[in-house]
Amino acid sequence: MKPNGWIIYNGNLPGNKFLDYAEMIQESATKQGIDMKILKNNALLSLLATDQLGIVQLDKAELPDFVVFADKDIYLARQLELLGITVFNSSKAIEISDDKIASYQYMATHNIPMPKTIVAPKIFTTGNIDHKLVEKAIEQLGLPLIIKEAFGSFGEQVYLLHSLEEIITKIDAIQGKPYLFQQFIPSSYGKDLRLQVVGNQVVAAMERVNINDFRANVTSGGAMSVYTPTKEEAALAVAATKAINADFAGVDLLIGPDDKRLVCEINSNAHIRNLLDCTGINAADYIMEHILGVLS
Repeated sequence: MKPNGWIIYNGNLPGNKFLDYAEMIQESATKQGIDMKILKNNALLSLLATDQLGIVQLDKAELPDFVVFADKDIYLARQLELLGITVFNSSKAIEISDDKIASYQYMATHNIPMPKTIVAPKIFTTGNIDHKLVEKAIEQLGLPLIIKEAFGSFGEQVYLLHSLEEIITKIDAIQGKPYLFQQFIPSSYGKDLRLQVVGNQVVAAMERVNINDFRANVTSGGAMSVYTPTKEEAALAVAATKAINADFAGVDLLIGPDDKRLVCEINSNAHIRNLLDCTGINAADYIMEHILGVLS
């Protein structure tokens, strides 16, 4: 008997980008004879009690054999796993990917090439900014440098700053949030590579170029073109994905000095519509094939 599954997406966000991803997965599952139900995360409540561990559903349905978790609701993903349901990607992989600081920590332990990064110490909203700390970051990373908030998507919460004064102003604005300082890679200004990893292979890739912004994201105005990665680039993307224990991910590579590739970010919930529009390759088909292989 073939397994049945759920696809869970965030039901509280505007627009249809997240539902579109879920529908792409569902269509690919249908082509392979797999029944998958699309559910919003806010239609599922995690129930915990002395003698209970379960899911309360607004639209009651039988629990699935597996879940494609197209969201960052880590507590819900973990609840499903505690109930014995296999989740793709796992709650741990999503948790690491969602937190940029954690992502870089895991990459560093696996010797993944990446920009030099300094984690800012936790400062509460009532704390004072230590100028010596910022000066030390500048000494290590140079100017301009990047500040990234630990949590953010689509190239948002990422700032290119050119002076001590700009950095102090930005830190003052984001106090209370975890963030990091990072080396700016001028050779990759407004340009990066997005490689979609599934299992042990890169199934599609594109180059993104933005002439008006240091961020290459399509959401920030970047233009897409088909890209054929080298063996080294593909191996790097796969290694980065495995470093956070993900089954599949969108890996962004920067073009570093001497044409060296550096991992910028790993997105365990990378949207694949732009990749399909650009390359004609539907990563959802590969994702479902991989999932069925793992479950078999």
